[in-house]
Amino acid sequence: MSNTIHDMGGMHGFGKVEPERDEPPFHAAWEGRVHALQRAMGAAELWTIDGGRASLETLPPVTYLSSSYYQRWFLGLEKRVVAFGLVGADELAAGRSLRPGKTLPRQVTQADAAKPPIRGNFERPTNTYARFKIGERVRTVNINPATHTRLPRYARDKEGVVEAIRGCHVYPDTAALDVHNENPQWLYTVVFTGQELWGPGSDPTIKVSIEAFEPYLLPA
Repeated sequence: MSNTIHDMGGMHGFGKVEPERDEPPFHAAWEGRVHALQRAMGAAELWTIDGGRASLETLPPVTYLSSSYYQRWFLGLEKRVVAFGLVGADELAAGRSLRPGKTLPRQVTQADAAKPPIRGNFERPTNTYARFKIGERVRTVNINPATHTRLPRYARDKEGVVEAIRGCHVYPDTAALDVHNENPQWLYTVVFTGQELWGPGSDPTIKVSIEAFEPYLLPA
């Protein structure tokens, strides 16, 4: 989440979340096709999961807010296939191929779209040591990136306590920009009080834990 409309945590004016009772996986057949396209193109290994997230985050605010879940998926996928030279913007406008396609790093098949979801393992070996310890007080950095980050706005420049050390993992901020730039970083669970995040008027019993990478943290 960069400084975009996608980072809605703590934003006012959008009302409460209203879950749809007995909501189906898809509300229309085209949503299922978008899901399959997303799964199949992920098998091409041209972008990371964070690169996919970033393509949605950077949709224009009006487009983002007026689009359904799978419309955002589709629009983000359009941005990615154009950015990677798989499809031209003119071809999208024409609704058909205008030139020979680009060869992918690996063949993508119908089976790729049909495979059951598998949670990726993003933990990586390291010869470094975690900078912070469990129980240590830390303060999050105050950043305003134009690109992807996993540090939400509401938790920037806030003081919390390290609750757990999660190991060294692929760093989303760089992996979103380049599939080959994993730049592994130590990952922590940091707990904040609601009053620290939202002020003295917040419910004093509320606590919020977030997963925070080491570059997001400073000694308190």
